[in-house]
Amino acid sequence: MKAVILAGGFGTRLRPLTYSIPKPLVPLVGKPLIVRMIESLPQSVDTVVLAVSYMKEALEEHFQSQPCGRKVVVVHEPSPLGTGGAIKNVAQHLDETFIAMNGDCISSLDLRSLVKVHREKGGIGTIALWQVDDPSAFGVVELDKACRIVNFQEKPKREEARSDLINAGYYVFEPEILDYIGKGQVSIEREVFPNVLDYGLFGHRFTGHWMDCGTRESFLAAQAKILELEPCLPSPACEGCDIEPPTLIRSSSIKYSKIGPNACIEPGVMISDGCQVSNSLIMKGVVLETNCSVSGSIIGPKMIISKDSNISETIVANR
Repeated sequence: MKAVILAGGFGTRLRPLTYSIPKPLVPLVGKPLIVRMIESLPQSVDTVVLAVSYMKEALEEHFQSQPCGRKVVVVHEPSPLGTGGAIKNVAQHLDETFIAMNGDCISSLDLRSLVKVHREKGGIGTIALWQVDDPSAFGVVELDKACRIVNFQEKPKREEARSDLINAGYYVFEPEILDYIGKGQVSIEREVFPNVLDYGLFGHRFTGHWMDCGTRESFLAAQAKILELEPCLPSPACEGCDIEPPTLIRSSSIKYSKIGPNACIEPGVMISDGCQVSNSLIMKGVVLETNCSVSGSIIGPKMIISKDSNISETIVANR
């Protein structure tokens, strides 16, 4: 079985970090985001097709140097093609039932269950659905009693929404869906789904957690959720440090500082006396000089944060 991961965006909401690092390779609790997505795929998936339009070479180099146990094919989009156009652009790799997923989602969805439901229903596609309190910022899905999709609404007013179920960005499709996707930039949500309802488009609800990782806030929320769910190994000895879990510290030098909760410290970081780090990602090679405070932030690789700095709710990285 094959899976398509739609990673064609520029990661603009994570800039300036993503000027030098593609969003799929930003570390999420010790692993690149894209690796976490690949690890969530069923064992039956032996080939992963990455649809990308930005920093393709960096992704190719990563998987050449660090294989993930599955064949990874990186397909370039000369310009962003939207969800539908991106799938159409990799059509040559899709000759059987396949999974498609947005490239910045972290969730508790069991993709094996999504595939199982799809095969049982027998339609052209099945969409994972997530329940929200306010669906006005999302694509809303209306189901009948058989979980067949009968209507779509794109970002309706809250009082006009036909349901509280939204498209979670995970799909299982039959290859016939490709016949209904035109060339160029195509939104599968707006331009394709409404036209294939008669061929059986079904919804599958799941519970647990779901979040995208497209913004600093949502990325750090995903980091906190994973730290909560995945017990970390005990932190290495840090001289005179106060470590508040959940926190991940990977081979770094830390002295007389308070780290955590919800902090991830990548390898090769140096944190000097009197620093405080919470709800933040500190990437490889960063130096925090004495008495720095970092909260709700992402510090990009090899940044030097001057003593007495107060970094709060921002991204600091080289352009």
